[in-house]
Amino acid sequence: MRILFFGSAAIGFPLLEALLASPKVELAGVVTQPDRPSGRKLKITPCPAKLFALERGLPLFSPEKVGSSDSLETIRQLDADLFVVVAYGQYIPQSVLALPPAGAINFHPSLLPKYRGSTPIQWAIANGDTTTGVTILYVSEKMDSGDIILQRDVPIAPEDNELTMEPLLAKAGAELLMEAVEQIQSGAVRARPQDDESSTEVRKLVKEDGRLDWTLPARTLHNHIRGFISWPGCFFEVSSASSARRVKVFRAQVEAGSGTPGEILDGTGDGPLVATGEGALRLLELRPAGKKTMDGAAYLRGYPLRPGDQLG
Repeated sequence: MRILFFGSAAIGFPLLEALLASPKVELAGVVTQPDRPSGRKLKITPCPAKLFALERGLPLFSPEKVGSSDSLETIRQLDADLFVVVAYGQYIPQSVLALPPAGAINFHPSLLPKYRGSTPIQWAIANGDTTTGVTILYVSEKMDSGDIILQRDVPIAPEDNELTMEPLLAKAGAELLMEAVEQIQSGAVRARPQDDESSTEVRKLVKEDGRLDWTLPARTLHNHIRGFISWPGCFFEVSSASSARRVKVFRAQVEAGSGTPGEILDGTGDGPLVATGEGALRLLELRPAGKKTMDGAAYLRGYPLRPGDQLG
């Protein structure tokens, strides 16, 4: 089966590698997002999937608009039997999806119809879920709402975060993708429609999602730190007479304790212990603005906090 891969993010690498390794698949090429400005200096940078494809000498196409007439003709000439879409990041119009005779399928890192949208891993962890999963589905006009081909559960351990879960989900997705491709090749696929009434959608994250609201329960804040670790990153502020210093938190643990939300209960040991709306949170790994990441004990040596101090 001749397959054209659409993807831009690193989560797609294991799935692309599985396609490359299969003797039953011929890769027609890789379609990625074009180079974009990135970082503080807005340097024009290729997306991760483009770099991956270049390193392996794969046929590569990075259209500004995948639905343009020129792009449509290029994709048509690639003569693929099936499209595989993984975190491509651009709307693919029906004129493109109609090209391959076997259709277009998508990998999504949740158990659809739960967590439709672009941030399912982050919100599953932030919401305290103990199980998530992966879905292989047909691409439809409405995002993440196509018929489901296969699904698999993936557990979330108590200390897992977005960075540890992504490769686990990608690995499970790669295995499931090859099962789906085999079913499509043999004509044995039995896709089922999603239940739209039970669907949930997740929004894109914004910077303020990272602000730690100490009035929330400690368990909720702990889950937010795990879920939002790569972006926007959770943070609080320590105020002085002249300024407020922002501090990011990358790891914490829930402990017993009570007090005014944001109050320092303990300024010793493995890190500051902060009162929350329910219980307390020990901050174990932090990064003050402009400094390197450090453990909680090192932070307290450089930035002492005393019981009764109040965090912003």
